[in-house]
Amino acid sequence: MILIDFTQIAIGGLMTQMHYGSDELDEKLVRHVVLNTLRYYRSRFNEKYGELVICCDSKHYWRRDYFPNYKANRKKDREKSEYDWNEIFTLLNQIKDEIKKNFPYKVIEIYGAEADDIIATLVKYEPKWDTNKNLIVSSDKDFIQLHCAAVDQYSPVSKKLINGKDPRLYIREHILKGDRSDGVPNILSPDDTFIENKRQKPMRRVVITELLEEMDRFEPEKLFLLAKCPKDTWVRNWQRNETLIDLNKIPRDIHDKILREFKNMKTANRNRLFDYFVKKKLNKLMQNIGDF
Repeated sequence: MILIDFTQIAIGGLMTQMHYGSDELDEKLVRHVVLNTLRYYRSRFNEKYGELVICCDSKHYWRRDYFPNYKANRKKDREKSEYDWNEIFTLLNQIKDEIKKNFPYKVIEIYGAEADDIIATLVKYEPKWDTNKNLIVSSDKDFIQLHCAAVDQYSPVSKKLINGKDPRLYIREHILKGDRSDGVPNILSPDDTFIENKRQKPMRRVVITELLEEMDRFEPEKLFLLAKCPKDTWVRNWQRNETLIDLNKIPRDIHDKILREFKNMKTANRNRLFDYFVKKKLNKLMQNIGDF
């Protein structure tokens, strides 16, 4: 399978186009950029990895139920942006629905799940669906934890495969350091660090290295002495970050819904493509309709 991180891929392509072209948002432009991006990845990778699966973020995240500060600053950042994000997401949702109705791809969106959850569930629990290797198309380094012999990752930003560090080492370090972009503080810092614009408690590189080395000898929960952190704070914050970052921690009900949707979903007949391209006047893409 070629697992597409839809929101990231669509917005990345759109921002690039708007940076070099018009700043005005146009429905035809957005549709062309999104579909041409999918065409590119399918034509480049289909032979080795199989068919596209479009993985979408729900409007509601289970992680936000668990940790209300999760990605909380993104809304503030978008309100300050020069772009109309409400209009952008409205258009992307419309095009996503068009893909679902007219293209021969599975489009998976589950209430409460992020694209990360869908991608992780499919590559970890569904190897039998496809005899080819799986490719994750996303620049998100969170997916390094999924890397293995059967899973590659392609970054649209660097335009090459990501050769990550040892996935086991990566996830441990990621839990220790947190993830500022998602509003997850490091393991020494309180929940409201980013919401209240506080400084994180420093974690020197040498301390992180020591902690990672000791983890093979001790349970992570027992490393509070080395980190010079109260035990209850360490245990609580380790659990917080592990739940938010480790893709093994996806709730069972979300996991099961993803698999059910994937197994039961029927894709549109490829014959619908021609009529759709004509209706939407996708003349340039029509020349490469076979790539879809």
